[in-house]
Amino acid sequence: MATAADHLEEYREILAPYERSSPGRSVWQIANSFIPFIGLWYLMYRSLALPYWGTLLLAIPTAGFLIRIFIIQHDCGHGSFFDSRKANDLVGRLCSVFSLTPYAYWRRFHAAHHATSGKLDHRGEFDIPTLTVREYRAHSRWGRMKYRLARHPLVLFGIGSTIHFVARQRSPAIAPRTWRRERRSIVLTDLAIGATIAALAWLIGLWALVRVQAPLTVVASTVGLWLFYVQHQFEDTYWERHDLWTFASAGMEGSSYYKLPAVLQWFTGNIGLHHIHHLSVKIPNYRLPQCLAENPPLQRLRPLTLLASFRCASLKLWDEDRRKLVRFRDVDLTPARKS
Repeated sequence: MATAADHLEEYREILAPYERSSPGRSVWQIANSFIPFIGLWYLMYRSLALPYWGTLLLAIPTAGFLIRIFIIQHDCGHGSFFDSRKANDLVGRLCSVFSLTPYAYWRRFHAAHHATSGKLDHRGEFDIPTLTVREYRAHSRWGRMKYRLARHPLVLFGIGSTIHFVARQRSPAIAPRTWRRERRSIVLTDLAIGATIAALAWLIGLWALVRVQAPLTVVASTVGLWLFYVQHQFEDTYWERHDLWTFASAGMEGSSYYKLPAVLQWFTGNIGLHHIHHLSVKIPNYRLPQCLAENPPLQRLRPLTLLASFRCASLKLWDEDRRKLVRFRDVDLTPARKS
């Protein structure tokens, strides 16, 4: 039976024509992301004079445009949004102040994610920490409890995601000591964010700023972490030991084709077409739908629908025997006996 690895040359050939940016489309995406975001943010502030539930409702579409801003940063980090490295870096750094994600740090971290995605020996280094069934059995009771807590949806997509974007990414300590440029990026981003907060607090008041920004940050952080999760954490995903791992299989089998409704696909910058993105990071987000539509080989992957994706939240462990992610109740989790 042919595998994704057998089609690697075919994939490279069909992807190459789409690996080019369009300055006009890139600038238009900046405009239709930043302008509505700033307008809706201001509308959230003005809505504070009304019942607060209106502000909370406005946080949802505003967060959608913030996700688009992050997607622009994502493409800049891959060098695909503009042909110019300087233009990518300039726009990416601007986006980072909005997304609360240091540009240079995230760019290197995310490149490592692409290089190790699907490698069983690198789980948790640049993605969502995931244990195998055997590893879970071998853990102490405390270790198993901590893992269950970390993988609980409320922690992973709620508390944990917000802490990650708001607090964890403010510390240079998250980057290895050898990542000097990336550590500097974190500090400079923190200074820019701090200056922005100070200016806004002076203009509208600190409490008003908190009431606007807090729900917006929670919604955007939750959605952002969910997208990162569901791109690789689905039942029939791909993980393989280093000597058997292949780039094409990691892309086509280990990255989801997240088929979202058109409006959600637009807000998420087509990032659901993640199998194509992992096969070629040089394709700008706005060319991914055309690439999929014009190339049947890329349509071989079974789509993951929005409704079906919610079941992915219950998947907790990688079963090496069945080669799939499973729920806790799907396997015998009797602790391994020490010999």
